[in-house]
Amino acid sequence: MSDAIKIDDLIEKLGLQPHPEGGYYAETFRAFETCNPGNRYLGVRSTGTAIYYLLTPDTFSGMHILTSDEIFHHYLGDPVEQLQLFEDGTHKHVEIGKDLLAGQTPQMIVPKNVWQGARLKPGGKFALLGCTVAPGFDFADFSMGTRAALTAKWPAASDMIAALTRD
Repeated sequence: MSDAIKIDDLIEKLGLQPHPEGGYYAETFRAFETCNPGNRYLGVRSTGTAIYYLLTPDTFSGMHILTSDEIFHHYLGDPVEQLQLFEDGTHKHVEIGKDLLAGQTPQMIVPKNVWQGARLKPGGKFALLGCTVAPGFDFADFSMGTRAALTAKWPAASDMIAALTRD
């Protein structure tokens, strides 16, 4: 992307709106087929969904959890730092980006029921990602985390949890 294109132009061109977790998004796909994968959902879900997701220097993806698997795809811009918190008390810090030799990955999977949050690496100007969710995303399956509760269970990740929570 040319430096001449501004974030506001990208938001307008892709029809992005503010996301409740932070950043900007636009749904680009929702499968017509539905499924009812058992008692982890109330009712049926689309078999899959996809969005554009934009992070800017003044936004971040706040710590949240989904009851579906989510796949991130890095399209444009700077690398993203993502924190994943697992039920067993462990955590993982990953970089989503295009510099494979620096340990970044252009695609990252977050399994269902794993807390996650993300931000641009320091100095980054923007990152345009895609997020694919299966079974498809529904806000009923989405919960935001609190700093106190997450830090109590994952104290070794407290600095990054503080950076990715608003309370």
